[in-house]
Amino acid sequence: MDLNLREIRAFVTVAIAGSFTQAASRLHLSQPALTVQIRRLEETVGARLFDRNSRSVALTQTGRELLPLLQRSLDDMERVLRDARALGDGTSGTVRLACLPTFAASALPDLIQAFRKRVPQAAFQIRDVVANTVNTLVRNEEADIGLTGGDAFDASLEVLYEGADRLVVVCPKTHALARKRRVSISEVARSPLVLTAPGTSVRSVVDAALEDAGCVPEIACEPTYMMTAVAMVRGGLGLTILPATAREVLAEPDLVARSIGGAAFVRPIALIKKRGRTLPPITQAFVEQFLHSTRSSTIA
Repeated sequence: MDLNLREIRAFVTVAIAGSFTQAASRLHLSQPALTVQIRRLEETVGARLFDRNSRSVALTQTGRELLPLLQRSLDDMERVLRDARALGDGTSGTVRLACLPTFAASALPDLIQAFRKRVPQAAFQIRDVVANTVNTLVRNEEADIGLTGGDAFDASLEVLYEGADRLVVVCPKTHALARKRRVSISEVARSPLVLTAPGTSVRSVVDAALEDAGCVPEIACEPTYMMTAVAMVRGGLGLTILPATAREVLAEPDLVARSIGGAAFVRPIALIKKRGRTLPPITQAFVEQFLHSTRSSTIA
């Protein structure tokens, strides 16, 4: 027979109270029910734990030796139960998120801050990576949710939200395009381009748009990260095309962003999870906040 949490709690309460009557009241039990629990524990242990008569209750030697051990066990089990309940009701736990770097550097910090006001014990494990890696991490269950780019997903992934991110051309303030509010794809393609590496979600959109327009630009550099692309533009190596929400652009006082005419320069974005997998309650709560935030603003 295994030790039972209720029986251990009953034993510790009687030992501390020194009275079956007071212990029964504290545990909201009848005295006969409490007596049954103590008797079952004694049967499990194989020894009497209390000497009792009509006037007093006292621990036996075995009971005195077991009390600190069972008290520690009770404390540990109750802490585990509290932690388990917190995980179950979404008031504690870790949100494991893989996301595009633009989202990680733009809307994500504010979303986390707002979420932690509601759930102070929330922890976050963030993987800011390119779209293909986001999909792989979610597929392999190394992340529970992913904010990714593109609109083609295999059957193992479920889309929770679909949106779009407008792309812009980034150039020095001294460039001729900086004097315009909106530029054409042909105007952009006349200058050397610093494009994010093949396989990134932004590059896929740009390549498709250039091909549809019949443009074959000079590719000056192909960095993986947007910060590097911006640095290359600052260094005079060419222009780049990035999401309008990229904070790397906003941080550069000598660069400007201009809209590109046409519907092609839009990057699809999606919030995904692995199909058939139940999200942890805390992650589901974060997803709900994410979806709420999209009703009034662009988040990626």
